[in-house]
Amino acid sequence: MCKLNERGAVAAEFALLLPVLLTILFGIMEFGMIMYGREIVTNATREGARAGIVQSTPPISAGAITTIATNYLTGTGVSAGSVIFAVPSSGGVTGSPVTVTATYNYPWLIPYIPTLFGLPSPLPIPISVTMLHE
Repeated sequence: MCKLNERGAVAAEFALLLPVLLTILFGIMEFGMIMYGREIVTNATREGARAGIVQSTPPISAGAITTIATNYLTGTGVSAGSVIFAVPSSGGVTGSPVTVTATYNYPWLIPYIPTLFGLPSPLPIPISVTMLHE
């Protein structure tokens, strides 16, 4: 049996905790999407570096490496416009390094998350892959 002065206590507690629960829930979803995007861009950067280290005549250009990495993003859910690839040098001899860097500007799904925690919008995620020529 419920006393008259206790009515609505559960609703008031729920109203106080709902913002906290929603922040945690949406934070988990954002974190998962950030990690997914980071892995996709890392794989794209790896594909570009792999193409750059294979010996070919003529040597593959930095523009071709960037195109290969950008094409990897097709159909992944990561917009090619939110990723900036850079290839400082591409040609080389056996054993010389090829570095492909990318900056993934993650567009937040839930706009209040960066505001709430003081994070930049979009969130820049730097990625770098170095491989040696074969």
